[in-house]
Amino acid sequence: MKRLSLFTIIFAIILFNQFSSELYAEEKPTTVRVGIYVFEGAEVIDFTAPYGVFAVARRLDPSIEVFLIADTMRTITAQAGLTVLPKYSLNDKPNMSAFIIPGGIGTRTEVFNQRLIDFVKSLPKDTLVTSVCTGSWILAQAGLLDNLPATSRKEAGPNEMVPLDRLKLFCPTVKPNTARVVDVGRIITAGGIASGMELGFYLLERHGYDEKFISEVARIMEYNKARELFKADRYIEK
Repeated sequence: MKRLSLFTIIFAIILFNQFSSELYAEEKPTTVRVGIYVFEGAEVIDFTAPYGVFAVARRLDPSIEVFLIADTMRTITAQAGLTVLPKYSLNDKPNMSAFIIPGGIGTRTEVFNQRLIDFVKSLPKDTLVTSVCTGSWILAQAGLLDNLPATSRKEAGPNEMVPLDRLKLFCPTVKPNTARVVDVGRIITAGGIASGMELGFYLLERHGYDEKFISEVARIMEYNKARELFKADRYIEK
């Protein structure tokens, strides 16, 4: 059997990648730019889970962009000492189709970060504003959850109030909901920590990707069984 030339192998890889992108991205939206806010003490899985979903989705549709945003352009230390460097600061005001605020111990101070609150309030009306875990506290503080259903983490840590119950401290009129993902239109909140996975997959839906595309992303991540288990745990306000 003759060996394939290097040129033939490279050409086949390029052809396969082009075919894969066309196969799974027929219904893709015009622009997918997902910004994820990071801060001191952010819960690692809260922001890496949705980031991971979009990172894998990029293999099928390279036009997808996902990036980190912080208050300023400096190294951020998340939970357990993980350090990350954001691509943008709040002052950069990057164009985004969706903005995700994770939770973590740092939300106890971020709820009083007026620069973040003002940034969230100033986002264009066509930008989806979303949260994972106690990130919903910040949306509540910004006045975006008034009289709306929303969720947060439903399990308390040692010596702490249940975060979903604490949501009312920031917005007395919020309607706490125990679903894993709560969609009230422009505002989408997700439950605790690992719920960031479901938020990532759901945001692919909201961006117009079909079930075939999303299932393939889940398959590559070896998450298809878990996704089927949690997919129905949603509250969508019509």
